[in-house]
Amino acid sequence: MNEQSVVLVKPDGVRRHLIGEIISRLEQTGLELIACKMVKVPEDMAMKHYEVNEDWYENIGNKIIKFYEKHGKDPKEDLGVNTPREIGEYVIQQNVNYLTEGPVVAMVWQGPHAVEVIRKKVGSTYPKEAAPGTIRGDFGYYSATLANQTKTPSYNLVHASGTPEEGEFERKLWFKEDEIYD
Repeated sequence: MNEQSVVLVKPDGVRRHLIGEIISRLEQTGLELIACKMVKVPEDMAMKHYEVNEDWYENIGNKIIKFYEKHGKDPKEDLGVNTPREIGEYVIQQNVNYLTEGPVVAMVWQGPHAVEVIRKKVGSTYPKEAAPGTIRGDFGYYSATLANQTKTPSYNLVHASGTPEEGEFERKLWFKEDEIYD
């Protein structure tokens, strides 16, 4: 029942010297670290990491439009785009820019329920909404509003695979088999 999850300490986590803290918190779960390296991410690799299907663009775009409607704002004012597809493309480009702006520490963690355990430890995607005691809740402050207003990605320190299938895809993307120690 061993799952594998890829965890990336993103460029802001590296810049803020949180690599050791993040590794320490994940080690405390009892999961095994079976691969680790620092990587300067090329744009094509970042695009593969954020590989999405056509529905994703529409779904994320519609979510962001609803967010703006809830706050009585127009996405075109902040983002410069307003259709769901354009907004989805904007989000992907922001994510790619974020992942390529500096070095990333890529890791593979393994153990029972690894994906779920790590996702809980990492916390909500938006640090402002993340619970205290999680990595993002303790070390981040970014919100969707701040990211949109400043035209920046949501600096959230770390990525963690969302499903076991995603973990397998990401492991193959980020690591060669001979870089993994079981």
